Amino acid sequence: MPPVDAIVIGAGSRGQAYSKFALKYPQEFEVTAVAEPAEDRRYRIASEHDLPQERTFSTWEDALSHGKIAKALINCTMDRMHMDSTLAALEAGYDILLEKPMSPVLEENVRLVQVAEDLGRHLQICHVLRYSPFWQKIREIVRSGVLGRIISVDHRENLWFFHMAHSYVRGNWRELESSGPMILAKCCHDFDILYWILGKQVVWLNSFGSLTHFKPENAPEGATMRCTDNCPVADSCKYYAPRVYASDRNGWPHNAVSLTPTVEARMEALRTGPYGKCVYHTDNDVVDHQTVNMELEDGTTVTLTMQGQGDEECRSMRYDGTEATLYAKFTQIDPKITIKHHLTGETEHIAIESNDESAHGGGDFGMVRSFVNAVNGKPDESVTTARESLESHLLAFAAEESRLTHQTIHMPEYRARVDADTRKLYGD
Repeated sequence: MPPVDAIVIGAGSRGQAYSKFALKYPQEFEVTAVAEPAEDRRYRIASEHDLPQERTFSTWEDALSHGKIAKALINCTMDRMHMDSTLAALEAGYDILLEKPMSPVLEENVRLVQVAEDLGRHLQICHVLRYSPFWQKIREIVRSGVLGRIISVDHRENLWFFHMAHSYVRGNWRELESSGPMILAKCCHDFDILYWILGKQVVWLNSFGSLTHFKPENAPEGATMRCTDNCPVADSCKYYAPRVYASDRNGWPHNAVSLTPTVEARMEALRTGPYGKCVYHTDNDVVDHQTVNMELEDGTTVTLTMQGQGDEECRSMRYDGTEATLYAKFTQIDPKITIKHHLTGETEHIAIESNDESAHGGGDFGMVRSFVNAVNGKPDESVTTARESLESHLLAFAAEESRLTHQTIHMPEYRARVDADTRKLYGD
């Protein structure tokens, strides 16, 4: 079977990460065109994949104006561009791998699913966690029954404090109007993985959270508006931008500051761009911590905590069952799973197959391979349909509504209301 050929629209960090699958597994997948407004990023993809000039485009509109020029499309444009670009690609005949979240506008998520289903296209969302050996092992354990009946789950999304500052205080996802709620942008992953592992829908949900720390009144005395303005508290501030960005490293988050991979270029970007702003003096308005409490259809209770003051980047979790308790910690380098059996008191350490060939514990490449298999008509067990991914997005939007209104959400009524509002909005 020939490799699946794809056009990539949006050649930022995610577009580049998924495209690298074609470099390692050319017999399965190939990138045959790119659309990206930033010349350096567009050139990088074109150079890596040996693309001719006529297959490089500065906008997704230009790329799609040429009709269907590949079998599939990877959409890694910015969140607010997902709706228009995905609808156009679906109508052009593409099967699509779409970066999460589907859209920061509630009804647009439902509409994308409806259109994909009506047209018979494969629309798959980049919920990369379910494709890593770690999360597949968690699901295998829970589904095996070794823990007994699951009674409660505590799931934590712990952001490294500088990741919080980079993405949600200084970066592209700092404003509700331009990017949507943080619980959607960061945790649709987590809602998806919980739904996939537990296999039960949420019936009741409530949520609490706020922007608590990253506000002007919490700035250290004397802090300047920019880190590069000879800030007198630089040595004692963990968010001092040059300490992280002004190095010769070229990976994330350094490559987000400047397309030119030099210390000098990054320092200039810090003097003029958003990543050099004091974290207490930006235009951010999304939360910096939030909890979501859920009751599932079988009575299981689940708590999801998202917070941005972590000392390392990890997800940690605890599953309490009637027979055993599972403790786990997901990191890129050293993930851990432990089971403590109630009757015997035995502690069991679960070996996890190492997979570091791509980010998210191998999830990035695992997801692209899953997409390729689905496009070839051979979907695997981990594949997520757009309809399944919609549930994670609905939970995130419901959590945000609960946080803002201080109301408990009845999810069956919420799902029906959103579906009706979407059909009314789009005239169906």
